[in-house]
Amino acid sequence: MIRSLRYLLSGFAVLSLLLSCKGGDEGTLVLRSDDDLRGLTVACTNGNYYEHKYSAREDVTVFAANSEADALQAVRQGIADVFVSDEIMLSDADMQRLGVRKALRGEESFEVAFALRKGEAVLMRQLNDFIASAPIDGIVAHWIEGAPAVPDAIPAVSPDAAPLRCITCLNMEPVCYFGDGGQWKGMDVEILQRFAASVGRSLEITFQDLGAAVIALQAGQADLVFGCLFATDERRQSVDFSDPYFRCHPAYFVLDKGAASKVSLKERLRINFATENRWKLVADGLLETVKITFFSILLGTLLGAGICAAKRSRRRWLRGLAGLYDDFINGIPTLVLLLIMFYVVFAGSGLSGSLVAIVTFALCFASSAGSIFDTSISSVPRGQTEAGLSLGFTPLKTFAGIVFPQAMKKGLPLYAGECVSLLKNTSIVGYIAVQDLTRASDLIRSRTFDALIPLIVVTVLYFVLAWLILRLLTLFLRKK
Repeated sequence: MIRSLRYLLSGFAVLSLLLSCKGGDEGTLVLRSDDDLRGLTVACTNGNYYEHKYSAREDVTVFAANSEADALQAVRQGIADVFVSDEIMLSDADMQRLGVRKALRGEESFEVAFALRKGEAVLMRQLNDFIASAPIDGIVAHWIEGAPAVPDAIPAVSPDAAPLRCITCLNMEPVCYFGDGGQWKGMDVEILQRFAASVGRSLEITFQDLGAAVIALQAGQADLVFGCLFATDERRQSVDFSDPYFRCHPAYFVLDKGAASKVSLKERLRINFATENRWKLVADGLLETVKITFFSILLGTLLGAGICAAKRSRRRWLRGLAGLYDDFINGIPTLVLLLIMFYVVFAGSGLSGSLVAIVTFALCFASSAGSIFDTSISSVPRGQTEAGLSLGFTPLKTFAGIVFPQAMKKGLPLYAGECVSLLKNTSIVGYIAVQDLTRASDLIRSRTFDALIPLIVVTVLYFVLAWLILRLLTLFLRKK
């Protein structure tokens, strides 16, 4: 195991060095206006304003990434020519570290506001009144321009106060970022902290991509969505926006051929994990992944035993229901089922995302486990059962003492494979705001814009967990 891990880590280190190299000797791209994008590949975040804008242009190729970190990495690897995003996306220090520069500041100016579910008249009025009376300019100047902080302290709120459930689509300094101590910080966060205190509510923040955040908002899972959101006419068709509190210009980031952007592996590890104690995100995510996997397997195994019993029942309607259940589970992608369970079935139930994930994965696992149990039991010759009955054993003792041990040895390898598949499927729980191992990687990448190192570490951890599952079940089989 240790030797295998060494080989794996060595291979990832070589891959990291290869992918971090910048090819080509061309000069730094020069942009004077938006027209200079003709014939270029533009990287942007999937679903944002810039994707819609440049997708409408036939002379521009759009590379739509899932996150700002992935879009920026596309430029660094030469997949795209320019990364278009908000002008406050990267600080001077980040640009120097990443080897990019701001080639152009766009002339457009967008109103930034908070998104609310349609019909939330009371919350909208409270928020707009706060924006009109609060020291918003001072807060913006502090976070954007480095001016002194607003002297007024944020009033304390009772821990029992009803939370203002907010979702951020951004983990980026200085707007909103997951800082040291596991606390959200930034311009938007301070504004919302002051607003929540003004209405006697505590502030609760989760991190999701924009598409999932809007679904959660419309389903009543959140009160407000934020993260430098542009209040466009298209978005107003789905959600309501507060009065604007900030205006933002677009910026065009390109690879800086003259920048000394090479960073040692040790420094990249420090930035990704030691800075702001980001390793705690990975540790918490690992614990969440293990918890969801374990309880999903446990519950799914129990349900799978029931499905197996139904498949082997003498009652035709029970066998039909079991078959229908299998068809239903096998015909729906796990991600779609997870979203339906969280945003529809358990909407408003108060169940946490972790519990919904456990129930969903258990239902999926039960279908596979039930089929494995049924097939394994059927593979045991009928004569084994008849022999046990002829010796005077009851049907239950015959099954438990003769049939089940043989069936378990035949079915355990397949069962172990399904356990590993379930572990890997848990990587999608970030869509319902559960901070698992993969979501921890997303949080780190969105802060450091290093698209490789966090993914390598998470890959190794998934590999180790899968190996442990297979190893434990193999040892269990040998003892039997």
